[in-house]
Amino acid sequence: MTMAHGTIFDIKEMAVHDGPGLRTTVFFKGCPLRCCWCHNPEGLSPEPQLMHNDTRCLHCGRCLSPCEHEECQPFGHCLHVCPENCLTVSGRIVTPEKLAEELISSAEIMGDSFGGFTFSGGEPLYQPDFLLETAALLQDYHLCIETSGCTDSSTFLRILDVLDFVIMDIKLVDDALHRQYTGASNRVILSNFKLLQQSGIPHLIRTPLIPGITDTEENLSAISGLLGGAPWEKLPYNQMAGAKYKLLDMEYPLRNLTL
Repeated sequence: MTMAHGTIFDIKEMAVHDGPGLRTTVFFKGCPLRCCWCHNPEGLSPEPQLMHNDTRCLHCGRCLSPCEHEECQPFGHCLHVCPENCLTVSGRIVTPEKLAEELISSAEIMGDSFGGFTFSGGEPLYQPDFLLETAALLQDYHLCIETSGCTDSSTFLRILDVLDFVIMDIKLVDDALHRQYTGASNRVILSNFKLLQQSGIPHLIRTPLIPGITDTEENLSAISGLLGGAPWEKLPYNQMAGAKYKLLDMEYPLRNLTL
């Protein structure tokens, strides 16, 4: 019996941009980076989080009344009494067996058009044991990861060993700028990228084009010099990136960015 469990915050079926073919993507919670443009803030913390839609809230106070629902206790609110359905929880704890069963069920629905499973986040490498145990239960399928590569090299190599395709972000080459805008050094990321190149595993590099930060000529030229001809996708800035921060009572770091 497995001892691992993990926390996910979403499963997206019929995904077409998360690896080869039509896929099911599972989003893991928890990330070691704090990119100031992150559009999945609910993926940053490894713990389930309460999300509150204040725009619909009647401020009736019903959700603050004590209740006996086990699932409500960690949040200090009753999740079931809001007349406007303003409260949701982002994140649920699952075992590899339960997650694999759910994913395989979704694959069967898509039939012959199914391309495989993609692990995304957050950062799936933040939960390596859970990821590895889940992947072991899905070894008959094409497996892909969307990752920042921000983990120790031994963990990165263990994960590479079970994958068929890797989508990896390279955001900034300059280490000082990477620290400034993501909260962490990029040294292990660039080291892991070299391991990915040496592995022979098919891969795609992505760079989010954040105005004045990652889209500069200097940064893009430096990334191009690293890639050695690897496929490279430049993603336009997501203008809705800050939409979910208020639901989590968080501030979007780039709220004043204008294009």
